[in-house]
Amino acid sequence: MFWRLLKLGTMKRCPNCGHSPLFNGYLTVRPICDGCGLDFQTIRSDDMPAYFTIAIVGHLLLPLIYWMEVNYHLSMGLHFSIWLPATIILTLGMLPSIKGIAMGIVWYTLPKQPSEVRTRKRHKLTDKKNYKN
Repeated sequence: MFWRLLKLGTMKRCPNCGHSPLFNGYLTVRPICDGCGLDFQTIRSDDMPAYFTIAIVGHLLLPLIYWMEVNYHLSMGLHFSIWLPATIILTLGMLPSIKGIAMGIVWYTLPKQPSEVRTRKRHKLTDKKNYKN
């Protein structure tokens, strides 16, 4: 289930049905899923996508920045001209997908009403018909 949520979040799709888009624009969440009727307004990811995006971009760029400084001793102006645009492009590029993943994880962890639960295939080991003592 976790990998499915990662895939649907990266594609910015509904975590329940996987068919309808999550966003109207760049980060504007749609009010309701067109495919299954899931209310997206109840799924609040708040600041989680921003924190994860900062952590991921930092972990990607800081080793490169350090390596460039140690090996090439670039001027501060050149560092800014390289790393500032790289940081902005990576952050803005990753943020919608990370928000989709965060919304999927939050949706999965929310308590659900019986009418909202999507039918899932049972695991063979927990199915009473296939379970052998």
